[in-house]
Amino acid sequence: MIIDIIGSLILFSVVILLAWPLGKYMNKVYQHDFSRPGLLTKIELKIFRLIKVDSSVHMNIRQYLICFALLNTVWLLYGFTVLLTQGWFFLNPAGNPSMEWTLALHSVVSFITSTNQQHYSGETGSTYFSQIAVFTLLQFLSAAASLSVGVAIIRCLRKTSQGPGNFYVDFLRSCTRILLPLSLIAATFFMFRGMPMTFSRPDTVVSLQGDSTVVATGLVAAMIPIKELGSNGGGYFGTNNAHPFENPDSISYSIHYIIVLLLPMAFIFFIGYFLENRKFSNMIFGVMTLGLVLITIPIIWQEVNGNPMISKMGIDNSPGNMEGKEIRFGSYYTSFYSGENAVVPAGTITSMLDSYMPLSAIPMLTGMQVDGFFGGLGTGLINIFYYLIVAVFLGCQMIGRTPVLLGWKIGVVEMQVATGVAVLQIMIPLVLTAIACFVINETPGGNQTLGWLSNTGAHGFSTIFYEYVSATAGNGSGFESLGDNTAFWNLSTSIAMLSGRFVPIIGVLIIAAMISKRKYTESSAGVLKTETVTFGLFLFMVIILLNALSTLPVFALGPLQEYFRMNP
Repeated sequence: MIIDIIGSLILFSVVILLAWPLGKYMNKVYQHDFSRPGLLTKIELKIFRLIKVDSSVHMNIRQYLICFALLNTVWLLYGFTVLLTQGWFFLNPAGNPSMEWTLALHSVVSFITSTNQQHYSGETGSTYFSQIAVFTLLQFLSAAASLSVGVAIIRCLRKTSQGPGNFYVDFLRSCTRILLPLSLIAATFFMFRGMPMTFSRPDTVVSLQGDSTVVATGLVAAMIPIKELGSNGGGYFGTNNAHPFENPDSISYSIHYIIVLLLPMAFIFFIGYFLENRKFSNMIFGVMTLGLVLITIPIIWQEVNGNPMISKMGIDNSPGNMEGKEIRFGSYYTSFYSGENAVVPAGTITSMLDSYMPLSAIPMLTGMQVDGFFGGLGTGLINIFYYLIVAVFLGCQMIGRTPVLLGWKIGVVEMQVATGVAVLQIMIPLVLTAIACFVINETPGGNQTLGWLSNTGAHGFSTIFYEYVSATAGNGSGFESLGDNTAFWNLSTSIAMLSGRFVPIIGVLIIAAMISKRKYTESSAGVLKTETVTFGLFLFMVIILLNALSTLPVFALGPLQEYFRMNP
């Protein structure tokens, strides 16, 4: 156990050591300095001339938002069309069919929102063409769009703010200077570890028992890096990172862990450099790290201690709860990875979450619900920004000072927008869970007729709630005991994903537009210091209280009820 803890600390330390200089590099990328053009700058300028975009123009919030919305609409229509007709295209050696329309809609919505919730299995539900031309492409585009919005918000908070900047410049530079280079490096590492990269048809092998088995391969190494780097999570195979072709060994596991957290953490360091306020970014880093630790430890504790029902049978339970887990990684490192992917909405898995202990669901759901303990690439900032607004407003009201965040006054309207979005993000999965439970109860024969849940009762309730929280938070993971490839689940989770993606982005851009029009306020004795440890702890308490008060009844109906039934 001590060795495992040391190993996990080393992994986290490596992420910090890589994220720090990367954040500094990102600061240079988004300064938009074309005074000394290199090769990439010349290529970018030619692309801008080709698409008739003036890269020197600073957009306002409205223009920035319109560009973001238009591109997402184009990607939605393109992806939907390809998935509906994928069976007709080339690069389909397995002869997989086209998708049914609700599944195609769900899949493309899932990938343009960086959720990557998959109601299909990559081996049988997609083709080589759609894996590359839709799923891999959209993982790059959605990640670059998220990163661009995050940068736009930070640009509005600068002392010398000139608005959000230019969406097309931010978007293109996110792809060419950050996502593509890092993906190429990671793909090279993965290929050396044995990850497939081939256009060949699936192989047929004979097992040790003499049975003939089809082994799917494909362009795995091309897709997996951006899956992790972009906080996406869409697996090439149905079992995601539990599949040996996506995660061959302990070295690939380490690379997966590092690159999932790398860019969200680097973005926090980037904030400090860009705003020239390292103390503020250090405070945010401390809050997020505290959240990550407090989410991960309970999961590890529950899984390492094992299932009490197994112990009652007199069976050795020392390896921990190994049901649904990879023997290669054991209960500790599997849980360690799950904790990371609960706070970072990549949602990649190395195990079957449905087999975790009941109380492990609480920190996983909390991490997804907050979606701000590092969170997604760019979107982690968006979610923590709402909590910052609420914390600054409440803190200043308690001590009788003017609400000011990074030199910008916070008014009543901003507070209303922030709390409205925060409450809406909590309400969406609650309402959709209630609707799903109502449909089950009102259907003659209930779940036996519908066939949705493999597990009923408290665990079934947790399964439903987890599906909607994951969709709303952009995580995409699931308990996988849910028969989710139906019209109801495809459409309802699509609503959750679209709401969870665009409502926070629209809200935060509205707030950024309002506060950036005000006069900058210099720091003084009458302004609440937001760079201190005290404020960081207060911010953390605000985050926990807002989420705990809203989800505690759900935890009582699901994970807590299941736990007490297992431990009477």
